[in-house]
Amino acid sequence: MNIPKDPFMLYSFINTQLRDKYSSLDELCASLCIEKSEICSSLSAAGFEYDEALNKFM
Repeated sequence: MNIPKDPFMLYSFINTQLRDKYSSLDELCASLCIEKSEICSSLSAAGFEYDEALNKFM
């Protein structure tokens, strides 16, 4: 699946997917066949960190 490369578009895309379709980041990554480490690394570089309890990047 093609996901946004821009970290701010990626942030919006991932959080929308987490809110609407997936109960965890692991589930999202497995379903979309994307690497969790790449998502976390890209978003971390832009200042976003995943909050597992809230199931979203903040």
